[in-house]
This record gives sequence, C-alpha cells and structure tokens, in this order.
Amino acid sequence: MANIQQVAKQAGVSVATVSRVLNGQNSVSQKTRIKVEEAISLLRYEPSMLGRNLRNSESRIILILIPTISNPFYLEIIKGIENTALNHHYNILLCETDSNPDKENIYFDLVRKRMADGIISMDPAVNVETLKQLAEKYAIIQCSEYGGGIGIPYVTINNEMASYQAVRHLIHMGHEKIALMNSDEKFLYARERRAGYERALTEYGIPIRKEYIHYTQHLGFEYGQQAMKKILSLEERPTAVFAVSDLLAIGALKEINASGLSVPKDFAVIGFDKIDFSNMTNPTLTTIAQPMYKMGIAAAQMLIDKIQGKQIDSIVFDHELIIRESTSG
Repeated sequence: MANIQQVAKQAGVSVATVSRVLNGQNSVSQKTRIKVEEAISLLRYEPSMLGRNLRNSESRIILILIPTISNPFYLEIIKGIENTALNHHYNILLCETDSNPDKENIYFDLVRKRMADGIISMDPAVNVETLKQLAEKYAIIQCSEYGGGIGIPYVTINNEMASYQAVRHLIHMGHEKIALMNSDEKFLYARERRAGYERALTEYGIPIRKEYIHYTQHLGFEYGQQAMKKILSLEERPTAVFAVSDLLAIGALKEINASGLSVPKDFAVIGFDKIDFSNMTNPTLTTIAQPMYKMGIAAAQMLIDKIQGKQIDSIVFDHELIIRESTSG
C-alpha cells in the first residue's frame, strides 16, 4: 500500500502539500491540487482516518447509551441515529449499560479520553449528576428518557399527555375500573405516565385506587405476565389495563388469554411505544405511537450540531394513539 511520501514524490510536491490537499485546505493552487489527486488515484493511496482524526482532535465516533439491547423500542431510534450519523461521516458505538454505573463510567471515559466525540443517552437509569458534569465539557444529548432541569438538550414526547389520552380512550369505551401497569418510578417517564393516568381518572370523577396500580422491576414480557396475574387476582377485578410499555402489555395479553378471558370483551388493554410486535399480537394491541425513527434523526443531528459548537434546543415530538383490536374489538 502506498504511503504519503510516495504520493508526494509522484506528484513532485512536499508531504506537507499532500497533507493540505487531504485536509481540504485552500492554500494549495488548483493546478497542484489536481497533480496530488492524480497521484493519489494512480497509487491508490488511502489516508489513515485515525491519524487525520487525531490531528483534528476528533474521533468521528458517537456513543449511544441504552440500558438493554433486547428492548425493541430502541431499534428504530438507533436506525435514525445511525443513518444521520453516517450521512455526516460519523460512526456509532452502541453501548449497553445494564443500568450499571461501573459500565457507564467505562463509556464516559471514552469521551473524556477523546476516543468518542459525544453521547446520546437513552438510559433512564443513567447517573444524571455525572452526565451533567460531562455536559459542561462534552457534547451530550438525551433521547426519550431525560432529566429535566439539568441543562442537557433532549428529544422526547409529552408522556403525561400521551397517558392521559390512552386512559381517556378507555373511559370513553365505558371502563371505570382501569389498572395501571407501571415501571419503577425512579424513572421520569414512569412518573409522568402515572400522572397522566391519574389526571384522566380525576377529570372524569373516577377514584384512584392504589390496588389498581402495579409496578414492575423491568420492561419485559414476563414482568407483564406476572403483574397481570396479580391484577386478575384482585377481589374487585378491573376491566381494563394501561401498560407503560408494549412489552408489558403483550405479557398482559398472554396472561389474560391464559386465564380464559377474552380481549377486549372481558378486558381491554393499551400499551405504549408501538413496537413492531404490537401489530402481531392476538388481538392486535392498541398503543401510543412514538415517532422513534424521527427522534433518532433529531437526536443525532442535535449532537452533531453540538459537537460543532452550535446552540441546541430540546424537541418534544407529537405522539399518536393507535386504536386496534385490544380495546375496540
């Protein structure tokens, strides 16, 4: 493989001139630039991107922090980030944190050591204080889950309004005994979605019953099944459930079917996220749709702009209630 010295010799110029051409500097004449480009083409020279990035104090790498790679919710967001990053000549590094502070610090160190140019955080359990400190020196964007009031730009939806509309739909369908299947309220989205649930009930004069609110440790299919078992065993059983994740809702559907009840005749179910699987269930799942691909595009563009020193504003996207068979038959 040819090196930069051979290119310089072929073009009859200095190594410094070849370097200036490669870096797009305007101090080289058009005639000299053409000679260098012809030599590069003739010798099939490929410059070292690593060396160039080191000279420019950049890595052209973006980190994406997610708690688990198994949750399909993240897939469309990641696609949006990746396509936008590649269009701007950045690569992505997907970092599964398991919501583990030790693993988070390993990835944070990549930014501190200039081995990555910035972070898009989608981990709801991320150490907010550490993230806030990093953001004072480095480019950080939050996507989907965010810490409000910490000065880090974010991309999200109005979780409270989305939950309010989901529960209001159940009320309009004639349900008053509505359960909530929620995640751990140490996460902001879980608190916001419970607030929307309670707002809808209060607005329609329906009492909030603590026994109807169930919390899960994780957003997994099996956790939805377990929570649904508890809901079905209540002495005064609800007639509907709103789950803050499609994965929980799909687990709930399975448990309802296994108990011999029919959805939506005996029990209505609404999920959240509109993952691909939500249209493959039996019956198909009513859910809140987040514009996940658009959120990924926006987060990547915001991060790249921030890396370039531009002023960034947070974005709150619209959501949509997708009504399917699990509430309407």
